[in-house]
Amino acid sequence: MKIVVIGGSGLIGKKLIPLLRERGHDAVSASPSSGVNALTGEGLGEAFAGAQVVVDVSNSPSFEDGAVLAFFETSGRNIMAAARAAGVGHHVALSVVGADRLPDSGYMRAKVAQEALIKASAIPYTIVRATQFFEFLGAIAGSDDGEIRLPTAPMQPLAADDVAAALAGVAAEPPHNGTVEVAGPESLSIADFVGRFLAAKGDGRKVVADPQARYFGAALDGRGLNPESSPIVGSTRFEDWIGRTP
Repeated sequence: MKIVVIGGSGLIGKKLIPLLRERGHDAVSASPSSGVNALTGEGLGEAFAGAQVVVDVSNSPSFEDGAVLAFFETSGRNIMAAARAAGVGHHVALSVVGADRLPDSGYMRAKVAQEALIKASAIPYTIVRATQFFEFLGAIAGSDDGEIRLPTAPMQPLAADDVAAALAGVAAEPPHNGTVEVAGPESLSIADFVGRFLAAKGDGRKVVADPQARYFGAALDGRGLNPESSPIVGSTRFEDWIGRTP
């Protein structure tokens, strides 16, 4: 089966492509470096020719509110137009657990807008919502010196490898025409997880658990960044991931 991965040169795409090929699929990486630009539409038609599945794991180069919304809406429309023209039978898109619960975040609003376009399309689809990646715990901590105030709300992060594995499985299945979630095997507060990450990295900054702290400017409810009751659960525990991370 031919599967085109939009954003194939990114963090998840580079892990997903070899998984798909190991499973016998003709996996094609589509990104600006390979002459495919979802934002302009360049190369999409050629890349999608003969494809049964398109997996979109692309991300905006800017997280500024207006830019990220424009990226996901414009690229989403271009991808769907090219997919319809090519007769693609399954559109898989990577999104974020809890995106619809974080309206204060411009990035999350943009992901919700992307999801809405996919749902309104006539193309059969599966939206895969993932929790935060272990790989981004350092970004949550930020780079400021001194005390770090982070929410007490829970999170259930997972390894990027497990995100790719979940996507590989979904891409080979019939379309769900709905949303599936994927999360890590452990749930702790955001402050606790980031504190563990910093300690493992030898970063001596102090993490303060603050119920009023915001997550990249967004207020969190009691569910925080956790999924619904029955997600796909990745197998990689934080201790195992950090133990093999440079």
